[in-house]
Amino acid sequence: MGTRDRIIDAAEQAIHEFGIAGATTRRIARQAGCSEALLYKHFAGKESLFLAVLLERLPALRPALTRLQASVGQGDVAANLAEFAAAALEFYSKAAAIASGVLADPSLLAGFRTMLADRNAGPHLPILALAEILRAEQQGGRIDAGMDAGAAASMLMGACFHRANLAYYVDLPEEDAAWAAGIATTLIRR
Repeated sequence: MGTRDRIIDAAEQAIHEFGIAGATTRRIARQAGCSEALLYKHFAGKESLFLAVLLERLPALRPALTRLQASVGQGDVAANLAEFAAAALEFYSKAAAIASGVLADPSLLAGFRTMLADRNAGPHLPILALAEILRAEQQGGRIDAGMDAGAAASMLMGACFHRANLAYYVDLPEEDAAWAAGIATTLIRR
């Protein structure tokens, strides 16, 4: 494993053990077995390091969106959406520790927003991609043509985000897979 990967692994571990505030560059470097100077040779700052954790270590939405895009016109739409919802739920569940810490630190949030803008990235992009997939299914006559695809995509992603956050506070009565199937079925019900 290379130094960069060790640093990302150490950052992920530090975030889970100590939260964003406790995941200092000193602690991360120590856990990675390197100096802080070496950490900064690989990452411009904490923002870019935390983004690397999000993009490289957490279950990503991009592969799930790619699978969903490939399923347009094929298989059961509700089942395809339920599989995607389960992946989104897993992503949001794992990303919550980073997201909540970033939101709680104004300077970190400002840096993160700037970095996302510079990279033309952000949490809105999966919603836009999902909306396009839903429009393609509408054009194929597989879901209601009158449905607002953008609103439906926002609702699905919002529901996944909400459930992921609820699970930190209470034990939810329904299994995630059954919940995802119910959300998907409800979303495309005519």
